[in-house]
Amino acid sequence: MGVTTISVLLALAGAFSLALGSALQERDAVRAPGRSVALPGFLVYLARRPRWIIGTLAALVGVILHLAALSGAPLTIIQPIGVTGLIFAIVLSTLFNRRRIRPGPVVAGVAVVVGLTGVILLFPHHSAPPVMPLSTGLVLTAVIACGGGAAYFVAHHIPAGPRAMLLAAAGGAALGTTSAFARVVASQVASDVTVVFGWLTVLAIGAAVFGGLLQQNAYRTGHFAAAYATLLIVDPITGAGIGAVMLGEGLPATGADRALATAAGALAIAGTIVLARARNRNPDAGRRPRTST
Repeated sequence: MGVTTISVLLALAGAFSLALGSALQERDAVRAPGRSVALPGFLVYLARRPRWIIGTLAALVGVILHLAALSGAPLTIIQPIGVTGLIFAIVLSTLFNRRRIRPGPVVAGVAVVVGLTGVILLFPHHSAPPVMPLSTGLVLTAVIACGGGAAYFVAHHIPAGPRAMLLAAAGGAALGTTSAFARVVASQVASDVTVVFGWLTVLAIGAAVFGGLLQQNAYRTGHFAAAYATLLIVDPITGAGIGAVMLGEGLPATGADRALATAAGALAIAGTIVLARARNRNPDAGRRPRTST
């Protein structure tokens, strides 16, 4: 068995593991007590739930398998395989909730996968080692904090479907920013290990925790497929945007490529909107006790 074949199998296993972990997390996020949009203590509650911890570990295994796959095959092969995890997530969540798998959400999920794959393939994947001044990191963190805070406030006043997409988008932006910070730190570790203990790492951890809070609140709406799809779209696009604008990684090379990337992004967004409107909400959403978290 060749190295590329092994990498493809690792990527598939990673996509499944990440989807499984997220679907397990959703079950406890939906059932947790408290308001529809939970306070930060919500994460403390979830961290005490065995199933949520198992889901988090499964998601971590998925990330590790994905990184292992990238070490043996090109990004253009592995990244599209990674986004197929959305289909796994839709099926797993439906099975966990003991509901019938409907073709509509699956077709919408395929549209998201195709669109997001197009965006991933059309962005450049090679660049010089990235460099980010601390001042830039602080500005990015402030933007994420303000944007995420505004999304958190607005989420209290909108229906569950749009709320899932809004919170997942804000969470995806925070996690995509985390990826950009991590990319910069990782590129400098080989020459200076102490970079890991720098302020960019602190900002990355803060953005990751904030993104996690928003992400779990998105799952809490019961519209798991829409939330997971939105996260899959916004996270890499945010990372690619930061890379293009601030890290010198560039945009799609030609006007035709940029137009195709825009069309692919529109397809992914359309699929996500269909998922948000579909009648596939977790039946436990809205039934939880309303004690504080």
